[in-house]
Amino acid sequence: DGKLSFEEFKAYFADGILSAEELSELFHKIDTHKTDNLDTEELYDYFSQHLGEYESVLAALEDLNLSILKAMDKTKQQYQNASKLEQFVTRFLLKETLNQLQSLQNSLECAMETTEEQTRQERQGPTKPHVLSIPWSGKRSNRRLQRNNSFSPNSPQFNLGLLDEDNQWMTQINRLQKLIDRLEKKDLKMEPLEEEILEGSTKSHIMIVQRQLSVLTEELEEFRLSLKHYVESVNAQTGCLHVSIQRLSNESRFIIYEFWESSNAWKNHLQANYSKTFQRSNVDFLETPELMTTMLVPASWWVLNNN
Repeated sequence: DGKLSFEEFKAYFADGILSAEELSELFHKIDTHKTDNLDTEELYDYFSQHLGEYESVLAALEDLNLSILKAMDKTKQQYQNASKLEQFVTRFLLKETLNQLQSLQNSLECAMETTEEQTRQERQGPTKPHVLSIPWSGKRSNRRLQRNNSFSPNSPQFNLGLLDEDNQWMTQINRLQKLIDRLEKKDLKMEPLEEEILEGSTKSHIMIVQRQLSVLTEELEEFRLSLKHYVESVNAQTGCLHVSIQRLSNESRFIIYEFWESSNAWKNHLQANYSKTFQRSNVDFLETPELMTTMLVPASWWVLNNN
């Protein structure tokens, strides 16, 4: 609704370091209008006082964002009709841009984790239980959680914003205890028991793609029609081994699992008209950007069973 309640504020800004009381104190300090809700003006007034060196950094990022969007728009218009050499150069420039951004992101994440770890060590009091010495990577914002595509929808990390500090530690401890219990079972078997020699080619692996899509409630029926057409088109492709759809209960969130016989088959699928049409329609249907995870697994693991 354009405003943040305290629960929304806590879910987004909690970082596993500030306590609930400290977050509440910060919330009411920012809430200069005394409405128990934060609007854009109040957030701007507070954070703009503390920008320092980051004022020029954020301004540069805004310019960079506009430059990238402009370049992407031009690429979209010209790439299809460009020569093979021009397309090669475009792909190289896109890849190099991505590498530079990822390098910058890695540096920022390293600095962020270092400062968080240092703060946790400084705040660790002598009255804390001994189990709190177990290393923990700390809680990230919602944006950081979106980037970590290895989390499953049922992973405890998705609910960290709703837990207090003690419950977070107990969750981690319980998970470790369950893992230890499993490892202590004598009948536990780790497979494969032998090394598997794979050919050094893309044909020796299959591509598994997981796509998570959070759909706007009012667009649900239109999305279903678009998804049905997309799945029918995917199933008709020679490189597609299997496609499956799951919907999370009581949510407008869908998970698509696609199995492709090679990474090249999947890349060709992305360039197909039906795939591009589905991607464009999702711009209007989705509540948040799509999350996509890909994984290569040995093709020998894939067993086709006609029964």
